[in-house]
Amino acid sequence: MPQRSPTVGRVLLVDDDDSIRTVVAHALRRAGHDVRTAASLVELDREMRQSAPDVLLTDVVLPDGDGIDHAAAVLRDHPTLPIIVLSARNTLTTAVRANEAGAYDYLPKPFDLDTLTRAVTAALERRIGASTQPEEADDPSLPLIGRSPAMQEVYRVIARVVSNDLTVLVSGESGTGKELVARAIHDLGGRKAAPFVPINMAAIPRELIEAELFGHERGAFTGAAQRNAGRFEQAAGGTLFLDEIGDMPIEAQTRLLRVLQSGEFTTVGGARTIRADVRIVAATNRDLQQAVASGQFREDLYYRLNVVPIALPPLRDRRGDIAELARHFLDRAAEAGLKRKTLDAAAVDVLEAHDWPGNVRELENVIRRLAALSRDDHIGATEVRATIGGGMPAGQDALPDPGIDAAVRAMIERLARQDPRALDDGSLYARIIGEAERPLIEAMLARHGGNQLRAARAIGLNRNTLRKRLDMLGIDTTTRPPAPADG
Repeated sequence: MPQRSPTVGRVLLVDDDDSIRTVVAHALRRAGHDVRTAASLVELDREMRQSAPDVLLTDVVLPDGDGIDHAAAVLRDHPTLPIIVLSARNTLTTAVRANEAGAYDYLPKPFDLDTLTRAVTAALERRIGASTQPEEADDPSLPLIGRSPAMQEVYRVIARVVSNDLTVLVSGESGTGKELVARAIHDLGGRKAAPFVPINMAAIPRELIEAELFGHERGAFTGAAQRNAGRFEQAAGGTLFLDEIGDMPIEAQTRLLRVLQSGEFTTVGGARTIRADVRIVAATNRDLQQAVASGQFREDLYYRLNVVPIALPPLRDRRGDIAELARHFLDRAAEAGLKRKTLDAAAVDVLEAHDWPGNVRELENVIRRLAALSRDDHIGATEVRATIGGGMPAGQDALPDPGIDAAVRAMIERLARQDPRALDDGSLYARIIGEAERPLIEAMLARHGGNQLRAARAIGLNRNTLRKRLDMLGIDTTTRPPAPADG
């Protein structure tokens, strides 16, 4: 009997959606595979008893159970069977559950048929099996959120590295969530019971970096009054997160490289060798390859760190995730004690149209501000525009009063009646600001009980400048009402 080509084989597809079964089966048959289909776990088991496939494709939500749970059971009887999980539940938890159940791969719906065909071919070629660990329930508190294709790829890489100790290098712009990725790798991995220790390399003075990383002995340098454990010791058995690794001085890079190569280190001023029992996750917002080319980063250290690269997309490249992220941040605000609020469709449109130079961190700050300061339970587009545009700075007690616009227009009309030249002589800006300045200063003085320093800080003026404006405007500061009570 002629042997079957290793790149084509028997494929069992399990999905309760007739259209998906038809389209996927057609694509795989066109690629040369022998395809059988099932619409439930009962049908899957019947097909398995009749003839075990070379590859199993299974949906997660099926009429009679969970496809990931069942995959683990199938692998107990067929440990070398590659299983590819197909799911519309496109979350990090789903990807990790699929990996822990022993699945060969995970493809989020909707998927590209060419991608699926390549995954089946790769599964047939490699014929790998994975361990069968118990299923972990979905955890809605997991911080990584998004169903975009870019985030799905991030989830898939995380799912593949949580079961090992490979060094991971996370890259991405500021605010994209690099530390969240590092924490997810730690919290979902085998070291989760041990410490997760972060260190920001950009925030440590260069002369103290080695002592911070490796610790120091008493008397090792001026001011070292006692022995201190470094971050490597603090993270023993767990994960050491080296944030902003691209800002590490070149001389400290050399010491770090030796530790990564040998797995051992000594404290500053010490002689005893200590084993570095940590998993390393590093992160950077810089182009490390460019830094290597310019001599600012060691090439050998770069390759030591870049074993498993994870590139986080900027928020502008995953706009489809913005609504879900915004809802998540509103939920967190409600859990923190703020009133629960929602965004209308127009508000979401405004959020999705913004480029978010500060990425997810900027979005979180905007949503938190809206949750705290919006008067209404239902947040609209006007409020979002004002917040994104700086119309509602941090610390303000309320959204801009819609009456302000009418008041300014009324002032313009009054000035025009008093002096028709006011609209043409270039003095309008100074006149309007001048009329607003007195009530602003008086309101802030009243709010802070006459304390000029606090009032100046609230307005954004230097104290001496405020005094000059008080004199110029003739504002009496001898008697001020007390500051209003909190609450």
